[in-house]
Amino acid sequence: MSQGLISGNCSSNCSNHSTISVMTPDAGRSQQDFLIGLMLAISSSVFIGSSFIFKKLGLLRLAKKQSARAGQGGYGYLKEWLWWAGMILMTSGEFMNFAAYAFAPATLVTPLGALSVIISAVLASWKLKERLNLCGKVGCLLCILGSTVMVIHSPKEQEVKDMEHLQDKLKDPVFIVFAILVVLSAFILICYFAPRYGSKNMLIYISICSVLGSFTVMGCKGVGVAIKETLNGRNEFTNPLTYILLIIVVTCILVQLNYLNRALDTFNTAIVTPIYYVFFTSAVIAASLILFKEFYNMPAMDIVGDLCGFFTIIAGIFLLNAFKDMDISLANLPSLRKDQNNSNSNGDISAVLDRERLIEEDVLTQVTEYNDDNFTDDHNQNHIIF
Repeated sequence: MSQGLISGNCSSNCSNHSTISVMTPDAGRSQQDFLIGLMLAISSSVFIGSSFIFKKLGLLRLAKKQSARAGQGGYGYLKEWLWWAGMILMTSGEFMNFAAYAFAPATLVTPLGALSVIISAVLASWKLKERLNLCGKVGCLLCILGSTVMVIHSPKEQEVKDMEHLQDKLKDPVFIVFAILVVLSAFILICYFAPRYGSKNMLIYISICSVLGSFTVMGCKGVGVAIKETLNGRNEFTNPLTYILLIIVVTCILVQLNYLNRALDTFNTAIVTPIYYVFFTSAVIAASLILFKEFYNMPAMDIVGDLCGFFTIIAGIFLLNAFKDMDISLANLPSLRKDQNNSNSNGDISAVLDRERLIEEDVLTQVTEYNDDNFTDDHNQNHIIF
């Protein structure tokens, strides 16, 4: 009996030790993957945020050479090494962002993309001397907050196991209608609105980049599935869908780069970057929801969270655009409070100033009339004499 207990205890202890020895490496590997994904996501944001500044510096150098600017349809930026440095940074950042999804959860990686907005805005004010007032800074924070809330509360993307599964989803009538609307919207924006209003309204260029960006991400996911299946022994490069997706990705990226360069060359970088982030993220989320249909299982809390995030983004965009030309800073706020205190203690200063201005105008009018009368009398007397 005692031997049985001893043997039972030994077996249980041995099993516990074996379990611990098995679980510990997995837990350590999981923590290591989390840290790798976190560092990749942060590095991706730093690289992408910095890429906007390098490309802007290249476009400014091109403008000093009096070459055709990107906003005017020129392609001289292809000869600027600063622009290519920005492109390398952006490409590296996108690869890091893609790799981060393999190590860390999407709920961690995707919101961290908002860090690129902050980095770009800070570098723009430092290196490009572009002013971002207090309302613009609050607007950036609201855009980041709203986008982050939307990403966190959005449903998770379904895993696409193979190309057949993806092909079935692409045949869905709802997604086909969405794709047709996206293509028509991009065509109208490129052919009609961009030539007429693109240089006056940054939303034209950014909308083109965003709507095509939703196709770019979906195409990249499809090409990624094809590469993964090919590495697993099933050659998907004999599938025509792979090449169709590859053509879509290359075409959309080229068009996006063209109009993103025009937006950066024409408008303030600190304004373009957050709005582009918001529009691009929203378009990608919409395409993902329609293609993978996770919105059917969304809880009420996530729906409310998405609505709150959406309205927060609208408020941020309004602050960025409505007050971008006003001189609003923290240094101005104390003077405003001081003026308010003085007006409360000494009366309505604005009314007093208006009254004094009216009195001065009345005096000037009387003096002018008096001089005119004297000039008329002298003129009449001289006319009579002669």
